[in-house]
Amino acid sequence: MAEPANGEASGLAASRRTDSLLWTHNDSGGDPVLFALGTDGALRGKVRLEGIVNEDWEDIASAEIDGKPVLLVGDIGDNFARYPQRVIHVVNEPDPARLAPDAELAWRAEYSIHFIYEDGARDAEGLAYDPRERAIYLLSKRDSPARLYRLPLQAATATQPAVARRVGLVPHLPQPSALDKAIQGPLHAYRGWPTAMDFTPDGTLAFVLTYGEPLLFPRGSGESWAEALAREPVKLGPFELPQAEGACFSRDGRSLFICSEKTTRLLRYDRR
Repeated sequence: MAEPANGEASGLAASRRTDSLLWTHNDSGGDPVLFALGTDGALRGKVRLEGIVNEDWEDIASAEIDGKPVLLVGDIGDNFARYPQRVIHVVNEPDPARLAPDAELAWRAEYSIHFIYEDGARDAEGLAYDPRERAIYLLSKRDSPARLYRLPLQAATATQPAVARRVGLVPHLPQPSALDKAIQGPLHAYRGWPTAMDFTPDGTLAFVLTYGEPLLFPRGSGESWAEALAREPVKLGPFELPQAEGACFSRDGRSLFICSEKTTRLLRYDRR
């Protein structure tokens, strides 16, 4: 990813319009801009969301809702659990034909979902969408074990926020060793913190990224996401990406992509 303005890639989502496009964004305090990338990491275009602030964008998900491809932009970061509300912006995905690497497209969100957590403020960096339930799932970052929340898809205002309900725990994320705990940083003391989440389009697999490694959670027929994520995951093995915070399945669910806030590398895993 060679775009200098996208220096802190904190979320990643696959386009629902084409197989060859990914969407990402910057972390807290960045411009309210979505960056369109090819699956090779090359910049394809920039989309500025008008009337919206990037307070702490931490994840993005793609979905098809009522026949329309959309992006769910999660302003869900809260390092010190100080915000009484968080918000997710629902954005119609632009036509790729309107994108250009040397231009910025002005765009507006369709609506926003203001919400609270039923058990108090949380820092979250994982956001995924289940089309059958028409629900958004959120994964907390700094709790041990991590907490899984479910949020119905609905427009909600700051004066009448929706409520994210806790539906389970994710207890089997990798934990730092005694040596790791003595070394501050994402690849050591914080290696078990979850920084992204995604579901395959067919709903059979969840992908959770931690600072230390990517994890897969198969979901059996009739199982809830809470049940699937409560089990031991399939580990894909550690990597050396510094501060990996963006991850998604490809549009067909056959590949996985991972990006980092600290490097321009884009990792790809292909499922057998």
